[in-house]
Amino acid sequence: MICDLTDLYNKQRELDAEIASNHRISYQTTRNKRTLALLVELGEFANATRTFKYWSNKPSESKERVLDEFADGLHFLLSLGIDQGFNVDSIEVNDDDNTLTDNLLRTYELTSIFYSNQTLENYLSMFISYLRALYKLGYSWEEAKAAYYSKLQENYNRQNNNY
Repeated sequence: MICDLTDLYNKQRELDAEIASNHRISYQTTRNKRTLALLVELGEFANATRTFKYWSNKPSESKERVLDEFADGLHFLLSLGIDQGFNVDSIEVNDDDNTLTDNLLRTYELTSIFYSNQTLENYLSMFISYLRALYKLGYSWEEAKAAYYSKLQENYNRQNNNY
């Protein structure tokens, strides 16, 4: 799966600028908070998939809800890349033999590694691991982008309403 990111980075850059203006913040002053936010959103995404809930028979939340949670994480991944000046036009993602649970644990691990050492290589490893969850769920990049754009509009609405 090829994930074209150019437009998403541009849209995220615009949203980040509006948030920075509204809240008088910068990338530098929010870097740690955005990294923690990514980890929290990863947990909310995992919770929506219910992949780790071995004690429950309830199925995953709706596809729309899971994609909405995925989009939240995508916002922070893009923002962290912009902060570091990484210009990634596209990422190629292939499936692997790991389970969704293993994939999400690996994404947590790679996010922690990126937090400690913010290199392009570590960023790409983290991003690819996150995107790989789409494969695990059987979702397409087009569905993920649509969820991102929907969440983008919601985030602008929140900014316009003093969220």
